Amino acid sequence: MYSDKVIEHFMCPQNAYSMPDADAEGSFGDPTCGDYLTIYIKVKDNRISEISFLVFGCTAAIATSSMTTVLAKGKALDEALEISEEDVIHALDGLPENKVHCSNLGVSALRNAINNYINRMEDSHENSNSGR
Repeated sequence: MYSDKVIEHFMCPQNAYSMPDADAEGSFGDPTCGDYLTIYIKVKDNRISEISFLVFGCTAAIATSSMTTVLAKGKALDEALEISEEDVIHALDGLPENKVHCSNLGVSALRNAINNYINRMEDSHENSNSGR
């Protein structure tokens, strides 16, 4: 049913921890199945220097969350925004048809985290310019 890659990322998920000092975080949930994911990022020189996640979900949700962080780590923000559900599925050597929706969790939470970071930077830039 599951590929060896999916089992590997389920049994030993990479980057699975909370990050209290993250530069930004993004969450996404799937109300139809109850899966919920939060991704944390640290950004240095416009690249994701550190990334982690906490997820509540099934085998596929855990594996896709782990793989999403592996794919995004070290990438420039604009490159990370281009990671697709298909990229995650391909990196895991496929998912059963009834679990393909889980790939949306990681990609959506990652995009939310990056957009959260961009908005924070824009807000802090505007606030620093308003004092002139």
